[in-house]
Amino acid sequence: MSGKDREPVFPTRQSLGAMKSKLKGAQTGHDLLKRKSEALTKRFRDITKRIDDAKRKMGRVMQIAAFSLAEVTYAVGNNSIGYQITESVRQARFRVRTKQENVSGVFLPQFESFQAEGVASDFGMTGLGKGGQQVQRCRETYTRAVETLVELASLQTAFVILDEVIKVVNRRVNAIEHVIIPRTENTIKYINSELDELDREEFFRLKKVKGVKERAQAQEEEERKKKLASLKESNKENDVSEEPVESNTNVLGDEGDEDVIF
Repeated sequence: MSGKDREPVFPTRQSLGAMKSKLKGAQTGHDLLKRKSEALTKRFRDITKRIDDAKRKMGRVMQIAAFSLAEVTYAVGNNSIGYQITESVRQARFRVRTKQENVSGVFLPQFESFQAEGVASDFGMTGLGKGGQQVQRCRETYTRAVETLVELASLQTAFVILDEVIKVVNRRVNAIEHVIIPRTENTIKYINSELDELDREEFFRLKKVKGVKERAQAQEEEERKKKLASLKESNKENDVSEEPVESNTNVLGDEGDEDVIF
């Protein structure tokens, strides 16, 4: 196993425990990121479909708004409407506010259009001379067009953000799946093989030490037996040399005397 396919660690029990913890964490992180990627991809597809619908709707609305503006221009004139709007507008009633939506830890901005309450309309006198109905329809048409633009801008912003986040998450998932987890597994295999080799070496060493001790004990036992046998032989020789010598000599000296008969 080459060093490029594993972590540069020293094969010990502590390193093995650390690598197992790292592998478990990598697998847990891979599962979480995989679920996050799936959730973001699902939302991305939904936003893509909504963008397509919004663009189609935007095309129809802008077409109607263009025809409505042409009608107003034909009925009122070229410059009178623009002059009245420029001079009369003091404060916008149509406004946009933002909020955030949390999708699997990713905050997506959302734009919402609304009309401010309590603000008087600055277009009340617009079209009073002529073309009032066309001006009113044109205003409503462009209001719907701006609302569609705000919705499309919100979807496009979420689309761009999700596209970048999904790319980052997928790169992390692939890195964990194809780099970190295989390297960690190879490192664990390397440590286990080295520890097994050390265990075999230790077993062989203990076996050799046990054999040497057994031979030493057998030799000592044999020497002890030899010493005991030699000691027994020496004791037997000493017992034989110390036995009393038997003699037929009469110590009273009356062997030559005749018996006395009374």
